[in-house]
Amino acid sequence: MKKEQKDFSYYQLKLQEHIEASFPERLDDPKFISQRARWAANAYDGAFRSGNHVTKCDEIADYILYEGLHFSKFTTLFEVLTYEFSDLLFDFEFRDFALKILPTCEEVFAKYDLTDDFAYSNDYDLLYTEMTGFIAIWIEQHGIQ
Repeated sequence: MKKEQKDFSYYQLKLQEHIEASFPERLDDPKFISQRARWAANAYDGAFRSGNHVTKCDEIADYILYEGLHFSKFTTLFEVLTYEFSDLLFDFEFRDFALKILPTCEEVFAKYDLTDDFAYSNDYDLLYTEMTGFIAIWIEQHGIQ
């Protein structure tokens, strides 16, 4: 069985891209990214040395790489903004506005147990609705800018 080479830099880039897209608030934590990438690369290598197929090795490494990084507060906020407030912002403004108000939304997120599979739970709909109301009030009080 031929080993598909995947080293630390592969996992570091892969995680960096995921964090940029879904967890931009964690971008200034290079130690976290490096540590996770190292763990994933080691897990892949260990799984391969144990005789696992490349597909299984990828699965194991990805599990470690993305643990706790499936449900994204930022992505949820971004979705609420784009679906519920599309008439207030231009497409290119959603990301910056979401980053701006994300810290103030923590009080809403804190009411929920945000596990990796939270987006598939019944509570997700409640969070979405509460977040929509919270943002509407915030915009009314502070405006868009």
